[in-house]
Amino acid sequence: MKQIEIIKDTNIDFIKQRKKAFVISAIIVCLGFFAFIMVWLGKANLSVDFTGGIQLHIRFDKKVDIGALRDVFAKNDIKNVQIQEISGTNEFLIKTKSVEEEKNIQDKIETVLKNTFADRGFQVLATNMVGASVGKTLKKDALLAMTISFICIIIYIAWRFSFIFGVAATIATFHDVLGVLGIFYILNMEMNILFITALLTIAGYSLTDTVVVFDRIRENMSRMKSKSDFGEVINKSINEVLRRTLITSLTTLLAVGAILFLGGKTLLDFSLALFIGIIIGTYSSIFVANPLVFLWRKRVR
Repeated sequence: MKQIEIIKDTNIDFIKQRKKAFVISAIIVCLGFFAFIMVWLGKANLSVDFTGGIQLHIRFDKKVDIGALRDVFAKNDIKNVQIQEISGTNEFLIKTKSVEEEKNIQDKIETVLKNTFADRGFQVLATNMVGASVGKTLKKDALLAMTISFICIIIYIAWRFSFIFGVAATIATFHDVLGVLGIFYILNMEMNILFITALLTIAGYSLTDTVVVFDRIRENMSRMKSKSDFGEVINKSINEVLRRTLITSLTTLLAVGAILFLGGKTLLDFSLALFIGIIIGTYSSIFVANPLVFLWRKRVR
Protein backbone atom coordinates (compact mmCIF):
# COMPACT_ATOMS: atom_id res chain seq x y z
CA MET A 1 0.00 0.00 0.00
CA LYS A 2 1.38 3.40 -0.98
CA GLN A 3 1.79 5.80 1.93
CA ILE A 4 0.55 9.37 1.70
CA GLU A 5 3.33 11.91 2.15
CA ILE A 6 2.04 14.97 3.97
CA ILE A 7 5.44 16.66 3.75
CA LYS A 8 7.74 15.97 0.81
CA ASP A 9 11.51 15.64 1.07
CA THR A 10 13.17 19.02 1.49
CA ASN A 11 16.56 20.50 0.68
CA ILE A 12 16.62 23.76 2.64
CA ASP A 13 19.83 25.59 3.52
CA PHE A 14 19.10 26.29 7.19
CA ILE A 15 22.64 27.40 8.01
CA LYS A 16 22.38 30.14 5.38
CA GLN A 17 19.29 31.50 7.17
CA ARG A 18 20.99 31.61 10.58
CA LYS A 19 21.50 35.41 10.65
CA LYS A 20 17.81 36.09 10.10
CA ALA A 21 16.94 33.48 12.72
CA PHE A 22 19.37 35.01 15.21
CA VAL A 23 17.72 38.43 14.80
CA ILE A 24 14.32 36.91 15.62
CA SER A 25 15.82 34.99 18.53
CA ALA A 26 17.57 38.11 19.86
CA ILE A 27 14.19 39.89 20.03
CA ILE A 28 12.64 36.89 21.80
CA VAL A 29 15.48 36.67 24.33
CA CYS A 30 15.50 40.43 25.06
CA LEU A 31 11.76 40.36 25.62
CA GLY A 32 12.16 37.32 27.87
CA PHE A 33 14.92 38.95 29.94
CA PHE A 34 12.78 42.06 30.40
CA ALA A 35 9.85 39.90 31.52
CA PHE A 36 12.13 38.00 33.91
CA ILE A 37 13.26 41.27 35.53
CA MET A 38 9.62 42.37 35.90
CA VAL A 39 8.75 39.02 37.49
CA TRP A 40 11.68 39.26 39.89
CA LEU A 41 10.62 42.79 40.87
CA GLY A 42 7.05 41.58 41.40
CA LYS A 43 5.64 43.81 38.64
CA ALA A 44 4.26 41.00 36.48
CA ASN A 45 0.87 39.30 36.81
CA LEU A 46 1.89 36.78 39.47
CA SER A 47 -0.56 34.45 41.19
CA VAL A 48 -1.14 34.25 44.92
CA ASP A 49 1.35 31.37 44.98
CA PHE A 50 4.14 33.93 44.50
CA THR A 51 2.69 37.14 45.93
CA GLY A 52 1.06 35.78 49.08
CA GLY A 53 -2.61 36.14 50.01
CA ILE A 54 -5.62 34.23 51.29
CA GLN A 55 -6.96 30.85 50.20
CA LEU A 56 -10.56 29.93 50.93
CA HIS A 57 -11.90 26.39 50.60
CA ILE A 58 -15.68 26.73 50.12
CA ARG A 59 -18.58 24.39 49.41
CA PHE A 60 -22.15 24.70 48.16
CA ASP A 61 -24.93 22.21 48.87
CA LYS A 62 -26.23 22.75 45.34
CA LYS A 63 -24.41 23.05 42.02
CA VAL A 64 -22.85 26.45 41.28
CA ASP A 65 -21.17 27.25 37.98
CA ILE A 66 -17.62 28.59 38.20
CA GLY A 67 -18.55 31.25 35.64
CA ALA A 68 -21.26 32.53 37.99
CA LEU A 69 -18.66 32.96 40.73
CA ARG A 70 -16.43 34.99 38.43
CA ASP A 71 -19.38 37.20 37.42
CA VAL A 72 -20.27 37.83 41.07
CA PHE A 73 -16.75 38.87 41.95
CA ALA A 74 -16.53 41.13 38.91
CA LYS A 75 -19.84 42.86 39.73
CA ASN A 76 -18.74 43.50 43.31
CA ASP A 77 -15.34 44.87 42.26
CA ILE A 78 -13.40 42.02 43.88
CA LYS A 79 -10.20 41.79 41.85
CA ASN A 80 -7.10 39.58 41.83
CA VAL A 81 -9.13 36.45 42.54
CA GLN A 82 -8.16 32.99 41.30
CA ILE A 83 -10.89 30.32 41.35
CA GLN A 84 -10.24 26.60 41.07
CA GLU A 85 -13.09 24.08 40.90
CA ILE A 86 -12.55 20.73 42.64
CA SER A 87 -13.69 18.15 40.12
CA GLY A 88 -16.64 15.93 41.07
CA THR A 89 -17.75 18.12 43.97
CA ASN A 90 -19.49 21.41 44.67
CA GLU A 91 -16.31 22.74 46.23
CA PHE A 92 -13.99 25.53 45.13
CA LEU A 93 -10.62 26.97 46.08
CA ILE A 94 -10.59 30.77 45.99
CA LYS A 95 -7.22 32.51 46.15
CA THR A 96 -6.80 36.25 46.53
CA LYS A 97 -3.59 38.22 46.21
CA SER A 98 -2.52 40.17 49.28
CA VAL A 99 -3.36 43.81 48.74
CA GLU A 100 -2.73 46.26 51.59
CA GLU A 101 -5.85 48.35 51.03
CA GLU A 102 -8.05 45.22 51.00
CA LYS A 103 -7.38 43.96 54.53
CA ASN A 104 -10.97 42.73 54.95
CA ILE A 105 -11.08 40.96 51.57
CA GLN A 106 -11.93 37.61 53.18
CA ASP A 107 -14.98 39.04 54.99
CA LYS A 108 -16.05 40.80 51.79
CA ILE A 109 -15.87 37.58 49.75
CA GLU A 110 -17.81 35.60 52.34
CA THR A 111 -20.50 38.29 52.63
CA VAL A 112 -20.95 38.56 48.86
CA LEU A 113 -21.20 34.79 48.40
CA LYS A 114 -23.65 34.37 51.30
CA ASN A 115 -25.93 37.09 49.96
CA THR A 116 -25.75 35.94 46.32
CA PHE A 117 -25.98 32.19 46.89
CA ALA A 118 -28.14 32.11 50.03
CA ASP A 119 -30.28 29.33 48.53
CA ARG A 120 -27.26 27.17 47.59
CA GLY A 121 -26.06 26.33 51.11
CA PHE A 122 -22.75 28.24 51.07
CA GLN A 123 -20.13 27.43 53.71
CA VAL A 124 -16.41 27.96 54.29
CA LEU A 125 -14.52 24.73 54.97
CA ALA A 126 -11.04 26.14 55.56
CA THR A 127 -9.02 29.34 55.37
CA ASN A 128 -5.29 29.52 54.79
CA MET A 129 -2.92 32.46 54.70
CA VAL A 130 -0.08 32.40 52.19
CA GLY A 131 2.44 34.92 53.50
CA ALA A 132 4.53 37.13 51.25
CA SER A 133 7.65 35.39 52.54
CA VAL A 134 6.23 32.02 51.42
CA GLY A 135 5.52 33.50 48.00
CA LYS A 136 9.12 34.71 47.74
CA THR A 137 10.36 31.26 48.73
CA LEU A 138 8.24 29.65 46.02
CA LYS A 139 9.64 32.14 43.50
CA LYS A 140 13.21 31.25 44.49
CA ASP A 141 12.41 27.53 44.39
CA ALA A 142 10.93 27.88 40.89
CA LEU A 143 14.08 29.67 39.70
CA LEU A 144 16.24 26.99 41.35
CA ALA A 145 14.26 24.24 39.61
CA MET A 146 14.83 25.89 36.22
CA THR A 147 18.56 26.36 36.95
CA ILE A 148 19.01 22.73 37.96
CA SER A 149 17.19 21.57 34.83
CA PHE A 150 19.54 23.60 32.60
CA ILE A 151 22.62 22.22 34.35
CA CYS A 152 21.30 18.68 33.93
CA ILE A 153 20.70 19.36 30.22
CA ILE A 154 24.34 20.42 29.74
CA ILE A 155 25.62 17.35 31.58
CA TYR A 156 23.34 14.93 29.70
CA ILE A 157 24.02 16.30 26.20
CA ALA A 158 27.75 16.67 26.91
CA TRP A 159 27.85 13.02 28.01
CA ARG A 160 25.83 11.80 25.03
CA PHE A 161 27.39 14.04 22.37
CA SER A 162 29.97 16.68 23.36
CA PHE A 163 30.23 19.80 25.50
CA ILE A 164 29.58 22.06 22.48
CA PHE A 165 26.30 20.29 21.77
CA GLY A 166 25.36 20.49 25.46
CA VAL A 167 25.83 24.25 25.64
CA ALA A 168 23.95 24.79 22.36
CA ALA A 169 21.02 22.67 23.56
CA THR A 170 20.91 24.56 26.87
CA ILE A 171 20.94 27.96 25.14
CA ALA A 172 18.13 26.82 22.83
CA THR A 173 16.07 25.56 25.79
CA PHE A 174 16.73 28.78 27.73
CA HIS A 175 15.63 30.68 24.60
CA ASP A 176 12.31 28.77 24.57
CA VAL A 177 11.59 29.41 28.24
CA LEU A 178 12.36 33.13 27.90
CA GLY A 179 10.16 33.29 24.80
CA VAL A 180 7.11 31.91 26.60
CA LEU A 181 7.82 34.11 29.63
CA GLY A 182 8.04 37.21 27.45
CA ILE A 183 4.82 36.49 25.56
CA PHE A 184 2.94 35.80 28.81
CA TYR A 185 4.16 39.12 30.19
CA ILE A 186 3.00 41.01 27.08
CA LEU A 187 -0.41 39.31 27.24
CA ASN A 188 -0.60 40.04 30.99
CA MET A 189 -1.39 36.38 31.63
CA GLU A 190 -1.19 35.13 35.19
CA MET A 191 1.96 33.24 36.13
CA ASN A 192 1.30 30.51 38.69
CA ILE A 193 2.66 27.12 39.73
CA LEU A 194 1.02 25.50 36.68
CA PHE A 195 2.88 27.99 34.50
CA ILE A 196 6.20 26.89 36.02
CA THR A 197 5.18 23.27 35.35
CA ALA A 198 4.48 24.21 31.74
CA LEU A 199 7.93 25.85 31.40
CA LEU A 200 9.67 22.70 32.67
CA THR A 201 7.55 20.60 30.30
CA ILE A 202 8.52 22.88 27.41
CA ALA A 203 12.19 22.53 28.34
CA GLY A 204 11.88 18.74 28.14
CA TYR A 205 9.97 18.82 24.84
CA SER A 206 12.42 21.23 23.25
CA LEU A 207 15.37 19.14 24.39
CA THR A 208 13.85 15.98 22.89
CA ASP A 209 13.36 17.75 19.57
CA THR A 210 16.95 19.01 19.60
CA VAL A 211 18.40 15.60 20.50
CA VAL A 212 16.68 14.03 17.47
CA VAL A 213 18.53 16.43 15.16
CA PHE A 214 21.81 16.05 17.07
CA ASP A 215 21.55 12.27 16.74
CA ARG A 216 21.23 12.53 12.97
CA ILE A 217 24.14 15.00 12.82
CA ARG A 218 26.34 12.56 14.73
CA GLU A 219 25.43 9.75 12.33
CA ASN A 220 26.19 11.88 9.27
CA MET A 221 29.43 13.22 10.77
CA SER A 222 30.92 9.74 10.56
CA ARG A 223 30.62 10.00 6.77
CA MET A 224 31.94 13.57 6.59
CA LYS A 225 35.03 13.81 4.33
CA SER A 226 36.41 17.06 5.77
CA LYS A 227 35.64 19.55 8.55
CA SER A 228 34.60 22.12 5.96
CA ASP A 229 31.59 19.95 5.13
CA PHE A 230 30.06 20.40 8.61
CA GLY A 231 27.51 23.00 7.44
CA GLU A 232 26.31 20.63 4.73
CA VAL A 233 26.06 17.83 7.29
CA ILE A 234 23.85 19.98 9.52
CA ASN A 235 21.60 20.98 6.62
CA LYS A 236 21.30 17.39 5.47
CA SER A 237 20.53 16.16 8.97
CA ILE A 238 17.83 18.76 9.61
CA ASN A 239 16.19 18.08 6.26
CA GLU A 240 16.19 14.34 6.96
CA VAL A 241 14.34 14.72 10.27
CA LEU A 242 12.26 17.78 9.33
CA ARG A 243 9.23 15.73 8.36
CA ARG A 244 9.32 13.84 11.66
CA THR A 245 9.81 17.07 13.63
CA LEU A 246 6.94 18.96 11.99
CA ILE A 247 4.46 16.07 12.16
CA THR A 248 5.30 15.40 15.82
CA SER A 249 4.89 19.09 16.67
CA LEU A 250 1.64 19.31 14.71
CA THR A 251 0.05 16.31 16.44
CA THR A 252 1.19 17.60 19.84
CA LEU A 253 -0.29 21.02 19.05
CA LEU A 254 -3.61 19.38 18.14
CA ALA A 255 -3.76 17.67 21.54
CA VAL A 256 -2.71 20.79 23.46
CA GLY A 257 -5.06 22.90 21.31
CA ALA A 258 -7.99 20.73 22.39
CA ILE A 259 -7.13 21.45 26.02
CA LEU A 260 -6.64 25.13 25.23
CA PHE A 261 -10.06 25.61 23.61
CA LEU A 262 -12.09 23.02 25.55
CA GLY A 263 -10.35 22.83 28.91
CA GLY A 264 -11.92 25.95 30.37
CA LYS A 265 -10.36 28.89 32.20
CA THR A 266 -8.69 26.70 34.82
CA LEU A 267 -6.35 25.11 32.26
CA LEU A 268 -6.07 28.15 29.99
CA ASP A 269 -2.73 29.48 31.29
CA PHE A 270 -1.13 26.02 31.38
CA SER A 271 -2.29 24.95 27.90
CA LEU A 272 -1.49 28.33 26.32
CA ALA A 273 2.06 28.19 27.70
CA LEU A 274 2.47 24.69 26.26
CA PHE A 275 1.02 25.71 22.90
CA ILE A 276 3.37 28.68 22.54
CA GLY A 277 6.30 26.68 23.89
CA ILE A 278 5.88 23.86 21.37
CA ILE A 279 5.96 26.35 18.48
CA ILE A 280 9.03 28.17 19.82
CA GLY A 281 10.71 24.87 20.77
CA THR A 282 10.28 23.48 17.26
CA TYR A 283 11.72 26.68 15.82
CA SER A 284 14.74 26.68 18.17
CA SER A 285 15.60 23.03 17.58
CA ILE A 286 16.08 23.89 13.90
CA PHE A 287 17.17 27.54 13.77
CA VAL A 288 18.95 28.07 17.11
CA ALA A 289 20.68 24.95 18.48
CA ASN A 290 22.21 23.72 15.23
CA PRO A 291 23.55 27.07 13.93
CA LEU A 292 25.14 27.62 17.37
CA VAL A 293 26.97 24.30 17.07
CA PHE A 294 28.05 25.25 13.56
CA LEU A 295 29.45 28.65 14.62
CA TRP A 296 31.21 27.26 17.69
CA ARG A 297 32.80 24.41 15.77
CA LYS A 298 33.80 26.84 13.00
CA ARG A 299 35.63 29.08 15.49
CA VAL A 300 37.48 26.33 17.34
CA ARG A 301 38.36 24.45 14.17
